[in-house]
Amino acid sequence: MADINACVVMTTAPDKAHAEKIATTVLQARLAACVQIQPISSHYWWDGKIENGDEQLIYLKTTKDKYKALEAAIVKIHPYDTPEILCLPVEGGLEKYLAWMVKETT
Repeated sequence: MADINACVVMTTAPDKAHAEKIATTVLQARLAACVQIQPISSHYWWDGKIENGDEQLIYLKTTKDKYKALEAAIVKIHPYDTPEILCLPVEGGLEKYLAWMVKETT
């Protein structure tokens, strides 16, 4: 299989307003082709104790070459001191969709 220039980036936000600000910012900058937001309940270690709370999970579909700029944009506007930002590789997918992702982030 040819090298696929695509990845999915995950981050979270404390509420829908922050999630939508992140989505709008990165879409306008063409750093992502698609952003999906959904409510989640997070449970995690922070400062030596287990915490939990409602958050918004954000999936950002982008290309590998846009990742660093996307990460920087998220960090710049994110309200958390240490935001979750994970880049997940895409190993396959519908060629037409993958081509659309590249086109929309160019």
